[in-house]
Amino acid sequence: MRSGHNRAVDWWSLGALMYDMLTGAPPFTGENRKKTIDKILKCKLNLPPYLTQEARDLLKKLLKRNAASRLGAGPGDAGEVQAHPFFRHINWEELLARKVEPPFKPLLQSEEDVSQFDSKFTRQTPVDSPDDSTLSESANQVFLGFTYVAPSVLESVKEKFSFEPKIRSPRRFIGSPRTPVSPVKFSPGDFWGRGASASTANPQTPVEYPMETSGIEQMDVTMSGEASAPLPIRQPNSGPYKKQAFPMISKRPEHLRMNL
Repeated sequence: MRSGHNRAVDWWSLGALMYDMLTGAPPFTGENRKKTIDKILKCKLNLPPYLTQEARDLLKKLLKRNAASRLGAGPGDAGEVQAHPFFRHINWEELLARKVEPPFKPLLQSEEDVSQFDSKFTRQTPVDSPDDSTLSESANQVFLGFTYVAPSVLESVKEKFSFEPKIRSPRRFIGSPRTPVSPVKFSPGDFWGRGASASTANPQTPVEYPMETSGIEQMDVTMSGEASAPLPIRQPNSGPYKKQAFPMISKRPEHLRMNL
């Protein structure tokens, strides 16, 4: 992982391709890329029982995790793969000379006919790789054999340079409880007394009375240590008339009357 590779990776790719062609599915699949890599590194290779013994043996040797012991990674290179019993019926010299009749010949209209390819790929817009390089021939020798960049590296570079700071929404300031337009909830009986107006209202039901900015005399605007809503000040004539608690002068005894 995250290190250079040699031709052994090509033989592993050949094994994965042959597995897909013989079974119809890749050898290792996961829900996402990370889980697929974990299966490649840790999980056991499952081979269907309908494969021949030669095919099973070839796939096992091509898909070995240890690149040094992989088939084709030794000094014999491709000769080790060609000598496997799976290819015992193939004449490699005649195959290279194109003298072997292919078992399947697709019907093509022209050299550029792509009808045998999946339309999922033919509908994609091709991306041409740049063929010119600013490096000298000697500098390019350093990268000889390194033609693959892991997608994980590209993703890490993309995440590094695509940072976007989060934009916070402005804070909302809620009106102060001393704001004159804020309603105050109270019961009519709390300050109107027990007169007729209080008896007609339900003392258990709170009533909202909006404050007015023009009537300063109707509210208490003194500052206090605790934040509280302004309360109306009872007016002298706002409540019902109360009778005098002492007898009238005309009804007093003569010795208690005052001559005013």
